[in-house]
Amino acid sequence: MKIELHEITVRELTEGYEDNAEAGVVGYGGKLDIRPPYQREFIYGPKERDAVINTISNHFPLNVMYWSVREDGNFEVIDGQQRTISICQYVKGDFSFQKLYFHNLPDDKQEQILNYKLMVYRCTGTDSDRLDRFRTINIAGKPLTDQELKNAVYAGSWVSDAKRYFSKTGCAAYQIGQDYLDGAPIRQDYMERAIDWISDGKIEEYMGKHQHDKNAKKLWEYYQAVIEWVAATFTTKRSKIMKGVPWGILYNQFKDRTFDTKKIEIETVKLIDDEEVTNQKGICRYILTRDEKYLSLRTFSDKDKQKAYEKQKGVCPKCPKKKRWELEEMEADHITPWHKGGKTVVENCQMLCKDHNRRKSGQ
Repeated sequence: MKIELHEITVRELTEGYEDNAEAGVVGYGGKLDIRPPYQREFIYGPKERDAVINTISNHFPLNVMYWSVREDGNFEVIDGQQRTISICQYVKGDFSFQKLYFHNLPDDKQEQILNYKLMVYRCTGTDSDRLDRFRTINIAGKPLTDQELKNAVYAGSWVSDAKRYFSKTGCAAYQIGQDYLDGAPIRQDYMERAIDWISDGKIEEYMGKHQHDKNAKKLWEYYQAVIEWVAATFTTKRSKIMKGVPWGILYNQFKDRTFDTKKIEIETVKLIDDEEVTNQKGICRYILTRDEKYLSLRTFSDKDKQKAYEKQKGVCPKCPKKKRWELEEMEADHITPWHKGGKTVVENCQMLCKDHNRRKSGQ
């Protein structure tokens, strides 16, 4: 492994800059691959982009960038893609800075920017060396997400095709799943969810197995099936309670069951209106699993517990010998359970010893 420090000018960096579907993103006279397969999409916002141009305009030092030297003598960006694209877009005229486009600047100001010197480390070594360095040095700015790092490790035809479906702004996965998934495709959130679901959580194993597949059609078809199942089961879209639910996990478990969608709709409305339900995002999971833990039902206050304890004089009504317990040795319980209409009010509270409360909970 060899690392050498070089100086290049903005003029040299931006020469031959292109950003299109066929050529990819290239610069430095066509010799620099600015967005290799393991890199993310451009995610800088106006604030970060302007900070880069402000640094160059004022001749402040810009953080060093890292390029990898390929076998053919060309280069690819390991670290610095966001800064590189910001610079190239500005010089090309894609955006203005302080209300002036690059071509609006006086000739001397343009020359000053074009002659600005960038510090670049050129790294040579194996593919493994390159990816290891990428993981190590990509710690500034907006760090890579776990899925972006996995894309780097398992770069290939499968990842490239999967990103076409899942990783672009306004991509196909977003178009059909935006009401059901949280996160952003551009940060690989949609791709990560889909792989997590289809692999039962074994993301790296799945990506390693399919790394050299010609396409990601199987993953895309699976994702479509999940979204279609959700839409058919919960017929009314309610983004507020449906976003972020692990739909793929539920699909894997319940896809072969038949549900009464009209009853689901009625129960959903009822649960939304139920003041006892404190976690509305758990409603869909509860309807499918019938596990009350997803609803985070209201609990009795310390004041209510104390009142019930005093009323019972510390005696657990389930204990045959009417043993007296300390307050901290007991737990609050609904006399009439929630699923039978019981409310979380002091009149419906009883204190049970921990053993009997847990026995009752398990019934």
